[in-house]
Amino acid sequence: MENRIGLIAGNGRFPILFAQEAKRKGVEIIAIAINEETEKNLGQYVSKIYWLGVGELEKLSQVLVQERLTSVVMAGQVKHKILFDENIKIDSDMKRLLDNVKDKKTDSLIGAIAKRLEGSGIRLLDSTTFLSDYLPEKGILTKDPLTKRVLEDVEFGRGIAKSIAGLDIGQTIVVKDKVVLAVESIEGTDETITRGARYGRDGIVVIKVSKPDQDMRFDVPIIGPETIKLLKEVKASCISIEAQKTLIIDREKTVKLANASGIGIVAS
Repeated sequence: MENRIGLIAGNGRFPILFAQEAKRKGVEIIAIAINEETEKNLGQYVSKIYWLGVGELEKLSQVLVQERLTSVVMAGQVKHKILFDENIKIDSDMKRLLDNVKDKKTDSLIGAIAKRLEGSGIRLLDSTTFLSDYLPEKGILTKDPLTKRVLEDVEFGRGIAKSIAGLDIGQTIVVKDKVVLAVESIEGTDETITRGARYGRDGIVVIKVSKPDQDMRFDVPIIGPETIKLLKEVKASCISIEAQKTLIIDREKTVKLANASGIGIVAS
């Protein structure tokens, strides 16, 4: 492993977690942060940070060359709906990339950027590098047993969620009593949960999966304390995630909060 890695940082705590774990391993991190997405305190955890707009692909390339980086990690999501924001500046490189992708699904867009990086001699690393301890084993992670209804909903929804994820539409669905209440699309997980809860009221089950051929270099499913807080707010029963394919941010805090809130976490 190289002792100096570039970090293209999206939203949430994932980039910070990666930077913290890299530092513990003695690896220097040069961060490329996105104005519209990245948490402002990321700079506290890295050796150097550059800020650019989500549409500034040329500037991204310039930074990587300037810093002589040969290995890069992408951590954290970039909201898809930014593509439809007329206030976002798109440079000529990004416009060319968008014009040439076959569609604008997440895999197509990030895959095109990854291909561009690799064409420049830059290796894109697994985003869970240094984070294997944050990938849960199979089993119920919370203390209370799950009810028969919840287990049946998890079993019912898992295959459906996988099918949706395989189409690169979203990786989360909301179910109750073997009825699909919401399917994630462009809005993201939190809004999907909120939308599903409007129909299911108390006791919804949230199922979050990886894609069938999940590329662990990007778009890895993530949950954390904020996920549990939202589930508590909507009075959900359980969240089902995929073992060894989902990152749990602040795992101890996440599980403790779930236990206190009466929310099950199961990794399948």
